[in-house]
Amino acid sequence: MRHTPSICGFAFAEWLVISLLYTDSVLTDEPAQSLRIEILNEGGFRSDGRRQYELREIAFDSSPQAGADGSARISHGLTEVLVSVFGPREARVRAQTLHDRAAIHVEVNIAPFSTGDRRRRGRGDKRVQELAAMIKATFEPVVQTGLYPRSQIDIFVHVLQQDGGVLPAAINATTVALINAGVPLADYVCAITGGVHAAAPMLDLTALEESDLPHVTVASMPRSGRLTLVSMETRLHVDRFEEILRLAGEAGTVIHTEMHAVVRQRTKGLLDGISTGLRASKPAEDAMVEDE
Repeated sequence: MRHTPSICGFAFAEWLVISLLYTDSVLTDEPAQSLRIEILNEGGFRSDGRRQYELREIAFDSSPQAGADGSARISHGLTEVLVSVFGPREARVRAQTLHDRAAIHVEVNIAPFSTGDRRRRGRGDKRVQELAAMIKATFEPVVQTGLYPRSQIDIFVHVLQQDGGVLPAAINATTVALINAGVPLADYVCAITGGVHAAAPMLDLTALEESDLPHVTVASMPRSGRLTLVSMETRLHVDRFEEILRLAGEAGTVIHTEMHAVVRQRTKGLLDGISTGLRASKPAEDAMVEDE
């Protein structure tokens, strides 16, 4: 009896041939070099055209969010993070109330469309919990929680787009959001990521660079020079660690300048609004006095 091949059989054979051809091309030396993106070329330029120590463009948006006491949106290169702050306010859970200071609660939400894989990460995701824990540990020694006993400060971090430096972007946006909410801080907190490529230090890594290079995230307070966070998820040689810390401190000074300019601009806008309101109310008060 003659056997007629099915459509599924032809499809499987075609897939097998394509797979063998692709594997053969990847195993050869020349195509493998063409598939790999160069991190740092001979001219000292990175894949996105920056130099080793050059930072990506940073932009802050302090437009108020509905219901939030303070908010900030940061665009750090292609990475975009929105932070909303509520409080200080009365603690909702009595068991978590601290009688001598305010409790800081951090919740991180990563949008499924923030990356190409469209992976949905819930609150129980390990990466989400790690980000929330590091942000909380960063700001606990900076926020003057002793001024608000038996209260709670809620920080909600929404990651809208990812291209490396998610944790530094979240920390920098949280700093501006807390200031906009009127929460007293000991100092600004400025964060940046640094890595090493072929013994050459690099700052402000993209997602491609983070996946290929050993790197560390540093959060510093520029006025005092103290560090509030040093997070290293990969191995980094001790001889390069000190140099990266120094470069991260210098980068923190640059980020602090951008933050301070945004805070001053927002404060000036609030003062101008108050002055306009006072000038508008003065004629009405004068008219009421004349009527009396």
